Amino acid sequence: MKRPTDRRTVLMAAGVAAVAAAAGSVAAQSTDIRGAVTFEGGAVIPEGHLEIYLEDNARRRAAETRIKSDGKSKAMEFSLSPPASATASPTPQIVVRLERADGWLLARGSAQFEAGSPVYVTLNTVMY
Repeated sequence: MKRPTDRRTVLMAAGVAAVAAAAGSVAAQSTDIRGAVTFEGGAVIPEGHLEIYLEDNARRRAAETRIKSDGKSKAMEFSLSPPASATASPTPQIVVRLERADGWLLARGSAQFEAGSPVYVTLNTVMY
């Protein structure tokens, strides 16, 4: 004998469906920090390694990535996955350092990070 569906069962099924739909839409949103790096004056980014990191108020690195420049691109895109604690800082910034293979710093740039919008950083030649 089949048991009739009661009101409580229907409400529980609707609640589970609503929670699953909400969780799916939250999971679909990317929390990654995306952006692009260019060189001053629109020049080609020199050959080397780009070290890109999120820096908080205490000058601590919260997230970081490295990409290689082949010396032929005018712009390079990047993506960082920030930790949950990175959003607690009121003025985090993205810092980019361009270093040669021997570790010599060639250029540096930074930009304020605002959640939900891409970050554009311009590298400026370092003067020694």
